[in-house]
Amino acid sequence: MSEKHTHNHNHKNTKAVVNRLSRAIGHLEAVKKMVEEGRDCSEVLIQVSAVKSAINNIGKIILKDHIENCVVDAIETGDEEVVKQLNQAIDKFIK
Repeated sequence: MSEKHTHNHNHKNTKAVVNRLSRAIGHLEAVKKMVEEGRDCSEVLIQVSAVKSAINNIGKIILKDHIENCVVDAIETGDEEVVKQLNQAIDKFIK
């Protein structure tokens, strides 16, 4: 993570992303407790699925913000490397 970014990383959804991450962390902690308590595997799997969905939705918000802000700014300033980085990020996110 030593890449140098020359564009701004202030996004309109930062607070919403942080709040959603906090909720997802809390939800994941609750799932951990379910496992520790020996709760029914089906219940645990349903909750794991809910956490995965929440994380994916957070990723979508970050991706949209990145495209609308970072990518647009970088292209406007002639930084064409951002498209390569975006493609790499999408490949990792969708795995």
